[in-house]
Amino acid sequence: MIDVPTWVDEVTRSGGSYRGDGEKMALVIRLARENVARRTGGPFGAAVFELGSSRLVAVGVNSVTRLQNCVLHAEVMAIMLAQQRLRSFTLSAPGLPALELVTSCEPCAMCLGATLYSGVSRVVMAATRDDAMAVGFDEGPVFAESYVYLADRGVTIVRDVRRTEAVSVLEAYRDGGGPIYTARPPVT
Repeated sequence: MIDVPTWVDEVTRSGGSYRGDGEKMALVIRLARENVARRTGGPFGAAVFELGSSRLVAVGVNSVTRLQNCVLHAEVMAIMLAQQRLRSFTLSAPGLPALELVTSCEPCAMCLGATLYSGVSRVVMAATRDDAMAVGFDEGPVFAESYVYLADRGVTIVRDVRRTEAVSVLEAYRDGGGPIYTARPPVT
């Protein structure tokens, strides 16, 4: 079964409202930090919120190592659990409020694709791709054009919200010996 660790309920105010990007990102970074501290996964957190009310719909933490599944990145977890909770394969279905994805780090190639297909209308990010790569993660083929593509499809991108805090979680994970599960040998 795909789920978040049991401690997540302690950290979230399920169904509660969070004011502004800063408060939403503080939650997401706390999820990432707890995931590292409790050794339940990688240094990434994400959440889906209603855009108008700021109500929390679902959260995700990186669960690659905990559930032994390479696609269970925080963004994918948050999107999957939001779709399950809302009973819709798209987060832009008629009758649903506009939804946003808030993530502790710029999405990797896989998560960026999932973001496009998820139906969210806004993405808020903290750490950058370069920050994740600096601690050893391979973020895959993400290009400036990738974000132009999203923008052309109506997805708003907000960057660098609480970036320094998110970077400190990445560094704590690296310094604590957390496994870098996306590392690939160089192409020769």
